[in-house]
Amino acid sequence: MAAQGHFEGQSVNRPPLLDGEDYTYWKTRMEYFLQGLDYQIWSIVEEGDLLVTNERDKWTEDDKKNISLNCKAKSILCCALSKKEFNRISACKSAMEMWEKLRIMYEGTDKVKETRIDILVTQYERFQMQPGESITQMFSRFTDITNRLASLGKTYEMGDMVRKILRSLPSSWTPKVTAIEEANDQKRLSLEKLVGSLMAHEINMERLGKSSSKKKHSNALKAEEN
Repeated sequence: MAAQGHFEGQSVNRPPLLDGEDYTYWKTRMEYFLQGLDYQIWSIVEEGDLLVTNERDKWTEDDKKNISLNCKAKSILCCALSKKEFNRISACKSAMEMWEKLRIMYEGTDKVKETRIDILVTQYERFQMQPGESITQMFSRFTDITNRLASLGKTYEMGDMVRKILRSLPSSWTPKVTAIEEANDQKRLSLEKLVGSLMAHEINMERLGKSSSKKKHSNALKAEEN
């Protein structure tokens, strides 16, 4: 049997690849990858190179270790970029400079970032479950907004997100919403538990709907026979 090729994303030892698409997704995965690999490497990327004050001919063992870590941080970032993305940051002297240049290219300056946050906050505040949308689909849209906000530094408390989900449901869900609010402390209720409860209720609603539909169809057939 021919050996299967190795694809990005199949190994915890291989960094996620940025190929020019979905920078936010790559950035989050890259942060987790670097933190899991060596938190000191992540600190170099986020805060800057480790300090080396001595001239090269006077490097101490600590100096050599710091230089090695600085170079390793740059090397890992380079391995996570396509050729096109690498060409954009190849002149950068440090891992932090590379990381920041990519951020500005994809997220823009602080002013652009604030504008994007404002747009996403508006989407969050106006969020509603759409007609014909399942709980899973609704929650996927919701987490996409909150994850994008989080990547830009804007986060919400769990209780706030729970209340937002409950308020986004249509009026047909009012009895279930009331039951959840009465039975749970919204500040302690997790999104996962909430969505699980809503999905279970959704399944029951679908089951009851099908049962009612079958009953109506059966009654209609009996009426025709009579």
